Amino acid sequence: MTIWGWVQVLFYFLLLLAITKPVGLYMTRVFSDERTPLSPVLVPVERVIYRVIGTSPEKEQGWVGYAFSVLLFSVVGLLLLYAQQRIQGGLPLNPQRLSGVKPDLAFNTAVSFTTNTNWQSYAGETTMSYLTQMWGLAFHNFTSAAAGIAIALAVIRGFTRHRASALGNFWVDITRASLYLLLPVCIVMALIFVWQGVPQNLNDYTEATTLQGAHQTIAQGPVASQEVIKEFGTNGGGFFNANSSHPFENPTPLTNLLEMLLILSIGAGLTYTFGKMSGNTRQGWTLFAVMSIIFLVGVGITYWAEARPNPALSGLHINQALGNLEGKETRFGAAASSLFAIVTTAASCGAVNSMHDSFSALGGMMPIIFIDLGEIIFGGVGSGLYGILIFALLAVFIAGLMVGRTPEYLGKKIESFEMKMVALAILIVPASVLTFTALASVTHAGLAGLNNAGPHGFSEMLYAFSSATGNNGSAFAGLSANSNFYNTTLGLAMLFARFLILIPALALAGALVRKQAVAPGLGTFPTTGAVWVVLLIGVILIVGVLTFFPALALGPIVEHFAGNAGQLF
Repeated sequence: MTIWGWVQVLFYFLLLLAITKPVGLYMTRVFSDERTPLSPVLVPVERVIYRVIGTSPEKEQGWVGYAFSVLLFSVVGLLLLYAQQRIQGGLPLNPQRLSGVKPDLAFNTAVSFTTNTNWQSYAGETTMSYLTQMWGLAFHNFTSAAAGIAIALAVIRGFTRHRASALGNFWVDITRASLYLLLPVCIVMALIFVWQGVPQNLNDYTEATTLQGAHQTIAQGPVASQEVIKEFGTNGGGFFNANSSHPFENPTPLTNLLEMLLILSIGAGLTYTFGKMSGNTRQGWTLFAVMSIIFLVGVGITYWAEARPNPALSGLHINQALGNLEGKETRFGAAASSLFAIVTTAASCGAVNSMHDSFSALGGMMPIIFIDLGEIIFGGVGSGLYGILIFALLAVFIAGLMVGRTPEYLGKKIESFEMKMVALAILIVPASVLTFTALASVTHAGLAGLNNAGPHGFSEMLYAFSSATGNNGSAFAGLSANSNFYNTTLGLAMLFARFLILIPALALAGALVRKQAVAPGLGTFPTTGAVWVVLLIGVILIVGVLTFFPALALGPIVEHFAGNAGQLF
């Protein structure tokens, strides 16, 4: 580790802290129907959209109607994307004349982009046409992100409104998220990325001859426009197979920094939005503090692990002064690669600027842990906030048991129905990850995809189903996942996690929105301050880490000790 590596980490975190309040305040104004600098231009557009789809901000929905709208929108989008991939070969904007996508891969990809996962069992530049990339995948990058933000706002209203019956209007929320937030930022940032060297064109691939006389095809296309939304919407799907380690997706240190800021900006900003809409910004800053502490600890462990020489290579006289550089771009190094790995797995983004499969055992374990915590450390756009609020209710329930009072959060009593929904939402992640990983580890179809044996091979399977369940999309990439078995099981894991968590989250919000907040009393456990921060962190780690400890012990932990003894896998 070097002082300059830590300076990079600190500089990034200070920038994230600086933009949290402005982003959160802007989202508060947008979703509270207050005037913004873009209102004169976008309000007329917004009204036209509402007339076309037959709704208005005054037509609010209860939690059942809101959930039904989310599901309907997602199912229709999934079917359309599946169909487009299957007939891709007969559609325009296909200069490489790529054929239609096979059924199991088309299913996996349609589910992946609809659920904001963007897991890719294919190489984008050799599988998807320009039209599919732009009209299919990039479209879902916007809409799946907007849907996540909309759900988060519905949950916030459930926590902050009193004696109401509605959580807002999904169609209004998704429209505002797209018009006022995602599109403006992406237009500006795409131009900055083009300035930095990211391609944005519809040209044929370039055929080149190298100095050694070899033939090379240089892929290009409308990259910049998709690159921005994949980060800002925490989607993660790369235009190229190499994702953000590809120089066309991430050409400079500036683009690397901007991509990391884009990934966490909405997740961090929503904590301030929550505090602002609750009438107590300390509530939001407390959640931000919890997320930040766990985030910085994760970065520290990963950087420490990746900056150390690999003990298994110590006898081979290999210069490891700069740490473990296998699978990393030398223009980023161990520090920026470690930071990016935690940023992308904290945020359920999935974009990568290095090969996680090449990380050390403990360095690779930390991204797995961050996904398996439930993607609540800043998390995906929207899902991170309602995920950590679910853990907050569990923590106040435990605190209530300690002091012998009915637990309360924001003055609302947490009763049996709310705790049932909390338990259901928290159990989805381990049930999906552990069940599918166990299935893969004992079946021929699952084991056939491994490129490594022993604990590292197990880690590849564990990471894959953690990533799918967490709607992350990154991979160890040592796993050959483009098979009927993995395309199907990973697709099911994505569907289960996205919708089996958001439904209890909205049901929870629907129950809370009907309640009247009561004034805090002497026995009320405060949900701001250091004690609450420690309690919430403790609950997150106990539930998250200990649930997955046996699986981690079979994978990265035993691999670490084996590596120290000189054994490689």
